[in-house]
Amino acid sequence: MSYNPDIHHRRSIRLRGYDYSQAGVYFVTLCTHNRECLFGEIANGAMQLNAAGKIVADEWLKIAQIRDEIELDEWAVMPNHLHGIMVLTDTVGAKNFSLLQNGTSKTIGSIVRGFKIGVTKWMR
Repeated sequence: MSYNPDIHHRRSIRLRGYDYSQAGVYFVTLCTHNRECLFGEIANGAMQLNAAGKIVADEWLKIAQIRDEIELDEWAVMPNHLHGIMVLTDTVGAKNFSLLQNGTSKTIGSIVRGFKIGVTKWMR
């Protein structure tokens, strides 16, 4: 299917001009491509993770293990998406510029991008 701007568009809900590297609490939702149910199924009212769902859960937990500036709050893997609450502590941003010297961005976007890369690597 070729790109059609009438149907292939996403409306960003990000706030224009907002600094997503500043300390705060962020609620994120990540969906699978075409909302395919890849991570398991709901059985008897509970989520049953399959192998892919377990990879997603493991990679989500790894975020806080490898990034000092992130604390994870409540989160849930669902059949075709993940919901999670991330807390960026005040160890990021301009006042702590030395943390940025290793070349990795400390924004919510870069953290989510790294998570998605990790999941994709293991899924392949």
